[in-house]
Amino acid sequence: MRFLSTRGQTPALGFSDAVATGLAPDGGLFLPESMPDFSRDLARFEKLTYAELCFEFLRVFATDIPPETLRGLIAQSYTKFSDPAIAPLKPLAKNLYVLELFHGPTLAFKDFALQLLGNLYAHQCQVRKETINVLGATSGDTGAAAIHGLIGRPGTAIFILYPDGRVSPLQERQMACTGAANVFALAVDGTFDDAQTALKEVFGDQDFRKRHRLSAVNSINLARVLAQCVYYLYAWLKLPASERSNVEFVVPTGNFGNVLAGWMLQKMGVPIRGFRVATNQNDILYRLFQTGEYRVGEVHPSLAPSMDIQVASNFERFIYFAVGRDPARVREVMATFKATGAYTFEHFNRDAFSASRTSDAEIASIIQRVYRTHGYVADPHTACGFKDLNPDRVNVVLSTASPAKFPDTIKAAIGLEPTHPSLEALKAKPIVKDLLKATPDAIRAYIDARAVR
Repeated sequence: MRFLSTRGQTPALGFSDAVATGLAPDGGLFLPESMPDFSRDLARFEKLTYAELCFEFLRVFATDIPPETLRGLIAQSYTKFSDPAIAPLKPLAKNLYVLELFHGPTLAFKDFALQLLGNLYAHQCQVRKETINVLGATSGDTGAAAIHGLIGRPGTAIFILYPDGRVSPLQERQMACTGAANVFALAVDGTFDDAQTALKEVFGDQDFRKRHRLSAVNSINLARVLAQCVYYLYAWLKLPASERSNVEFVVPTGNFGNVLAGWMLQKMGVPIRGFRVATNQNDILYRLFQTGEYRVGEVHPSLAPSMDIQVASNFERFIYFAVGRDPARVREVMATFKATGAYTFEHFNRDAFSASRTSDAEIASIIQRVYRTHGYVADPHTACGFKDLNPDRVNVVLSTASPAKFPDTIKAAIGLEPTHPSLEALKAKPIVKDLLKATPDAIRAYIDARAVR
C-alpha cells in the first residue's frame, strides 16, 4: 500500500518510508491511498488476542515489512502491558462501558502506538543500518510514551518538547527522570501549541531534516493513528453483538488523533454508530462541531493538561476527507487558518460526531459522581467523557490515563490518593531537563549539538 500527503505535493511513499518521514515534506500528513474494507473480516477477528488483531489489521498497510517480521514487532510491543486483555472493556452500567487504555508502561493510551513505533524505528535502524533522531512535542502523555518506546535503543536519540510548568509533576518525571543517554527532555517557554508550531517549522527545513534523519513521533505520524484504530476494533468486537450497531465511542481528545483513529476505522467498514468528542475548557473542537467554525482561542491551563491544546494537528486529516480528498482545497484551508487563526466550513458534515465541553469545576464533580455511582476512579481527562452521555446509545468511554498520574486532583475530588509503583519510584530520581525557547532556531541548535550520527 502507498501513502499520500494531504497537501498533494509529495510523492506517494510505502509504509516504512511514510513512518520514517513522519510529517510530509510539503507540510501535509500521510494517509492511505485508499481505505481497505474490513467488513467481511469482522467475524474471523472475534476470537483473536489483541496482538493477533493488531497484526491482521496492520498487515494490510505495512505491506513492505515481511509478515512474520511484522508479527514479531507487534507481539513484542504489547509485552509490557499489565492487563492480559491489553485494552480491557469494563461494564459500569446498562449501556455504559469504560475502555481502559492505561495499562501500558507509562499508564496512558499513547503506549498502544508508541511501543509499536519504537519497535518499528529500531527495526528500521537495523535493516537500513542508519541512525534516527526523533523529535516530538507533548502536552503530557505523548512524550513519556515516546521516550519509553525508544529508551536505550541503539542508533536512536529522542528529543521531546513540552510546555514548562504546564504538565503534571508525574508526567514531567516520566520524561525527565529516565537517566537514559539517548533521551532529551526539553521544557519550553509557552504552550504546547507554541512547541508544536516550532516543531513543524523544524520539519519544514528539509536540509536539516535529511542531515539528522529526523522523524516525528507526534500523532502526525501515520503509524500512531493506524495503531490506535486497533483498540476501537478490539472493543467493538468485545461488545455483545446486539449492541454493536448502536455504539458511540466517547473520546477525550485535544489533538484530534485519538478520535480520528476511530472515525477512520468506521470508514473502513466497521459499523460504529458515532463518536463524541469530549474536550476540556480549551474547547476549539467543541466549538467546531457546534458551529462549523474552527477558530483558535487562548489556551487556559486546566486539570486535564494533556488536552490544553488549541491547534489540533491531526485535524488536517479530517479536513482532507471533508473537502472531498482535494489537496488544493486542503492547502487553501490550512493557509487561511495559518494566516487568520480561523476557518469556517461551508458544508461541514457533523453526522458522525457530537461534542461536549467540561470546565475544571465540572471535572471535579464528575470524578465524584462517577466514583459515587459506579465505584470507578476516573482520571481528569476520562472524566470529561462522562458529561452529557447520550441515553439512546451504547456509550463506550475511552479511559485515556491512569488516575495515579493525577493524584492531587483525585484526592481533592474524592479523598483518595491513587498510586502506582512505577510512579512512586520516580519521585526519588533527579529531574534532568533543559530549558529551551520555543523557536525553530533554538531547537535546531540543540539537536545539532546532540543528535546521534
